[in-house]
Amino acid sequence: QVQLVESGGGLVQAGGSLRLSCSASGSFFSINVMGWYRQAPGKQRERVATSTSGDTTNYADSVKGRFTISRDNAKNTVYLRMNSLKPEDTAVYYCNADATITDRGPTYRYWGQGTQVTVSS
Repeated sequence: QVQLVESGGGLVQAGGSLRLSCSASGSFFSINVMGWYRQAPGKQRERVATSTSGDTTNYADSVKGRFTISRDNAKNTVYLRMNSLKPEDTAVYYCNADATITDRGPTYRYWGQGTQVTVSS
């Protein structure tokens, strides 16, 4: 099992910055992909950014150039630095991790509880 705890959300004015953090704990063999998703009211959850254990990153077009995902594999922690925030970035941001519990075992997806990010205009 993997527990994900997020922090760093809040209220910020448009153009401002926030940094989200997500730490994984529990009993697992390895974590491959860690990432961030978001869900705005009335909309489906969407991928924001992901990072593999090999530091390959991927971003949604809407955040490219503004958001940066990074990982500290030793701490099983992923970060999301968000710059030049826009009101349309307002959403609940969820951390996720794709992890194996045993060597050569199947991969499971885990989710954090979410952290609210609100960008005022």
